[in-house]
Amino acid sequence: MSIKSFSAKIFAYYIRKKINKWASNPIEVQEEVFKDLIHKAASTKFGKDHDFSSIKSYQDFAKKVPVRDYEELRFYVDKMVAGEEDILWPGKPLYYAKTSGTTSGAKYIPLTKESMPTHINAARNAILCYIAETGNTKFVDGKMIFLQGSPELHEKNGVKLGRLSGIVAHYVPAYLQKNRMPTLKTNCIEDWEKKVDAIVEETKGEDMTVISGIPSWVQMYFERLQQKTGQKVGDLFKNFNLFIYGGVNYEPYRAKFENLIGRKVDSIELYPASEGFFAFQDLQKDKGMLLQLNSGIFYEFIKADEFFEEKPKRLTIAEVEVGINYVMIVSTTAGLWAYNLGDTIQFTSLKPFKVIVSGRIKHFISAFGEHVIAKEVEYAMQTATEATGARITEFTVAPQITPEGEQLPYHEWFVEFEKEPSNMKEFVEILDKTLQEQNSYYLDLKEGNILQTLKIRKMPENGFQDYMKSIGKLGGQNKLPRLSNDRNIADKLELILKSSTSI
Repeated sequence: MSIKSFSAKIFAYYIRKKINKWASNPIEVQEEVFKDLIHKAASTKFGKDHDFSSIKSYQDFAKKVPVRDYEELRFYVDKMVAGEEDILWPGKPLYYAKTSGTTSGAKYIPLTKESMPTHINAARNAILCYIAETGNTKFVDGKMIFLQGSPELHEKNGVKLGRLSGIVAHYVPAYLQKNRMPTLKTNCIEDWEKKVDAIVEETKGEDMTVISGIPSWVQMYFERLQQKTGQKVGDLFKNFNLFIYGGVNYEPYRAKFENLIGRKVDSIELYPASEGFFAFQDLQKDKGMLLQLNSGIFYEFIKADEFFEEKPKRLTIAEVEVGINYVMIVSTTAGLWAYNLGDTIQFTSLKPFKVIVSGRIKHFISAFGEHVIAKEVEYAMQTATEATGARITEFTVAPQITPEGEQLPYHEWFVEFEKEPSNMKEFVEILDKTLQEQNSYYLDLKEGNILQTLKIRKMPENGFQDYMKSIGKLGGQNKLPRLSNDRNIADKLELILKSSTSI
C-alpha cells in the first residue's frame, strides 16, 4: 500500500465520523445554519430590504422573504455583476458560475469565499465515504479524469467567471495534480467533439482508475475509446473501478455502460449545481444521497403538486416525509435567498436525511392532467430494458396531442437504442404498464380511453448528439430534458428522423 493510499484511508475514517456527527443532529444543524446566514447578511442590501435585523425565527423569514427564481432575483444579481458590493452577501463574490438562462440569456450564479469550499469538500467527502465503506484505496495511485467544461475564466468588473466545472478545476488539490487528466491544453478545447478526441488520445495508454462526468457525455468518451482501440473500456483500463457521476439518473444508462466497460464498476452519485453542492451518495448499498445540511445551505421544501398554488406551504427539514415529490428551495452563503432551483426531489430516508432527484418542476408531461415526472419515465425505461435485454443510448418523451386521423392522443417516446429489445411489443407494454403503476392519473386516462398506449420513435445513431449540437449544447454540463410538456424538442427530433430516413 502506498503512502497516499494509507493516508487516504485514515483521512476517510476521520471525515466519516465528522459526517455522522452532524447527520445525527439534522434539525439543530439546520437551525445553526439559518441563524448564521441571517446574521452575516443583515447589513447587505438584500438584508436591509427584507429587514433581516428583525428576523428571529424561520416563520419571520418565510413572511419577509418570498420564494424566487433567478429572474425574480435578477434585480440584485445585476447590481452585483455591475460591480456593486454588499448586495446579496457581504463584499464581492469570488466567481460567477455562468449558466444558460431559460428566458433572458446567461445567468450569473455567485460563488463566495464561504460557499466555494463547500463545493470542493462535498466532492472530496463523497470519495472519502466510499473509501471508509469499502476500504478500497487502490484508485488513488492511478489516473483520474472529470469530463468538464473549459477551465478558462474571464473577468467581469473584477470578478472571474466561467462554467462551474471549469472553476472547480482550479481547486484540484496538489496531491492529485499528477493523477489528473487531461492536460490543461486539452481541457481548454471549446469544441466538444475535438475535445473528446483529444482526451481519447491522451488517456488511451494511461492507467485510468477513476472516471467522472455526466453519463451521456462519458458514454460518448467510452464509445470513442472503443472505436479507436477496438477494446472494451474495462480491458483498456484494467484498474478502472470507480465511476462518479451527477446531473442525470444513471440507471437508464447502466446496461449500456456495463456493455461498453465489459464489467460492473462501483459508482458514486453526486448532486452538484452552480447554486450549491447539495448531496452525495455515501453508501454503495443505498442509492439515496446524503443531504448536505452543514454546508452553509438552509433548505425549504414545497410539495410539487401544491407549488403553483397562490400561497403554497413552505416546509423545513423537520416537516418533510418520505416518498413525496418536493420542490427544493435554498438559502446559501453565496447570497441566494429562498431560491427556487427548479429541481424536484424525494426523500428516501429521514434518519439520516437522504434524497433522490426526481426531476425538474418545469419538466413534466401534463397535457392531459397526468403530471408524469422524470423519475417515473426513468423507472419505466429501466424496468423495460432489464426485462427485454435492450440497451439505450438516450431518450426523451413528449405528448402527441393531435395525431393524424381519429387516433387517440398518446405519449411519444423518442429512443436511441444501442441494442433493440428482443420483443418491441413487449417492451412497449412494459413501459406503459410500469408508468400506469406509478401514476394513477395516467392509469385513469388510459382506462377512460382518453389516451392510447405510448408509442416508440426509434432515433438514428447519434441522433440526440445531433440534436444537442444543433442547439449549441453538445457536451460539457448540458443535459437533455427527459420529458417535455410541449413539442419543441420533439419537433426538432422529427426533423432529424426525416433527414436520416431520406438518406
